[in-house]
Amino acid sequence: MAKFLREPPSVRNAASVIVTATLTVVVVSGVAMRLLDHTQYHSVWVGMWWALQTVTTVGYGDVTPTKPIGRIVAAFVMLEGIAFLAIVTAAITSTFVARAERERSLAEAEADEAREAEFNIRLDQLAQQLNRIEASLHTGHDPD
Repeated sequence: MAKFLREPPSVRNAASVIVTATLTVVVVSGVAMRLLDHTQYHSVWVGMWWALQTVTTVGYGDVTPTKPIGRIVAAFVMLEGIAFLAIVTAAITSTFVARAERERSLAEAEADEAREAEFNIRLDQLAQQLNRIEASLHTGHDPD
């Protein structure tokens, strides 16, 4: 977590923190459900199966907490699952937005270069016309 807070955020860093937090929630809540509601959760693996279903918002309903403390743990896991989906969606969206911004910046830079090149050509043409006019004034001839 300290590394995440020191470095500028990136999709990869955010994803690793999210995955780590989600895995931690699944393991911890699976163990907690086994300890707190052992009549419903006969093993830690059943608890982790329930936590995985809940955190991913699948919720098959084959295992559900029956005690109030189990429901409190369930509420925490559900909120983590919702946050997980929201953050993943935001990370994907920000990647698309950043890519579109880069493409737009490149297109604007190319358009600016094209305008500058056209401006330089027109300046050169004006300089040539001025040179012809100046030359004609010295010689007394019509520049065209």
